[in-house]
Amino acid sequence: MSKKSLILFLCFSAVLLLTACNSDSSWDEENVVESKRIMTDDVKVEWELDERQAPGDDHLIRMTVANNGNPIEEFEVTHEKLLHLIVVSKDLSYFNHIHPEYKGNGVFEVENHFPAGGEYRMIADFKPKDGDSMSKMEWVTVEGEAAQLSPVSVDHRLEKIIEGINVSLTVKSGLEAGKELTLEFRLTEGDLKDPITDLEPYLGSIGHVVVLSEDSERYLHVHALENQGSGPVALFETTFPQPGVYKIWAQFQRNGNIVTVPLVVDVP
Repeated sequence: MSKKSLILFLCFSAVLLLTACNSDSSWDEENVVESKRIMTDDVKVEWELDERQAPGDDHLIRMTVANNGNPIEEFEVTHEKLLHLIVVSKDLSYFNHIHPEYKGNGVFEVENHFPAGGEYRMIADFKPKDGDSMSKMEWVTVEGEAAQLSPVSVDHRLEKIIEGINVSLTVKSGLEAGKELTLEFRLTEGDLKDPITDLEPYLGSIGHVVVLSEDSERYLHVHALENQGSGPVALFETTFPQPGVYKIWAQFQRNGNIVTVPLVVDVP
């Protein structure tokens, strides 16, 4: 091969190599699509409370969920619902767990009967499509005469009888902040405390548990262990972030009726 032919061959090979590289780069740019995940810090909830109702009537609660100012259109079902709303009075004496209806364009609506005027903590649990599960909290003020606030009293005996059902709570490793704990609820009935074994699934599991700190600033995610059957024991896992007083609301379903069991603990 002559020197001139060798030079032409090398130049042609270099052109082919550059073309191949550019082709691969172009393919990567066209086919690699970066999905922008919805981040919790970018999501805001606008809360509206219809105050036009007469005293004693239900109030319409409207929530608009937005990501960087744009309404979130799609949500995923979690625990059988698109959104879970927890309503708690300032002194933690009133509790309601309801499920607003999705109206589209990021808007959820539901009616709630508030027992009195005053401040209430709103907690919304939801999971946007292309986002993580998240909780958003806000204080709202209900017009009308406020009830006298009651102190949050610690239950030194973690056992309650609600609607004929005896529910006791045990934490085998002991209550301690910052440690993953298993909350063990045992459900019985009657003077002989016969085990209850006919619990019905509630929101896709053996039950549902909500935990809120005394100042309503810390809301805990509580997860039921899977495949637990129908009682008499119900296990849930959570971690108390710091020492303090917390109120626990455990909910179970039996014969189509939801039973809510409140317990107050002091976590060292």
